[in-house]
Amino acid sequence: MLLSIQNVREIYSISRRTLINWEKEGLVTPLRTPKGIRRYRKEDIEKLLGMIEEKPKSKVVLYARVSTKKQEEYLKNQIRRLEEYADSQGWQYEVISEIASGVNENRRGLLKLLNKIKRGEVEKVVIEYPDRLARFGFEYLKFFMESFGVELIVLNGKENEEDANKELAEDLIAIVTSFAARIYGQRGGKKHDSNTD
Repeated sequence: MLLSIQNVREIYSISRRTLINWEKEGLVTPLRTPKGIRRYRKEDIEKLLGMIEEKPKSKVVLYARVSTKKQEEYLKNQIRRLEEYADSQGWQYEVISEIASGVNENRRGLLKLLNKIKRGEVEKVVIEYPDRLARFGFEYLKFFMESFGVELIVLNGKENEEDANKELAEDLIAIVTSFAARIYGQRGGKKHDSNTD
């Protein structure tokens, strides 16, 4: 809803001079009609008067991960369980989820989470199991978070063994594939070099 200077004075008992001063200080930015007449947003005025509380930014992050596209249904269920827990606590939250190997150090979602923590935007991180965060190095990540005052909440200590073993096998295959590509890549380079002599 847009208000004229007269509307603002009548509804909120704020003078024209006060409005112009707020504008100079950058506290309020009026819209202008084609003829250049100022119009103020009702919510901007009420925020300045403390009548509307700005919603606090979400300080709780729910982090969910699976290794492969085949596990998409499991990812959805994981997110649902995390959301149910956060709702039961009455928290506002943001969900960061991804499909990536637990041994991959360049996961977009994990990097986004760590950057948010560095910027002081996170108070709590909630995960379902330790290996959702990382297959190896969980304690390092936990230490990193705690050093920024972030509480890491793990809902369940141990995962379903069959699912855990299946995913661990996939992560190990990813490691072997990665090393094989590096080794054969280096050998290919050496062969190429010797042929150019």
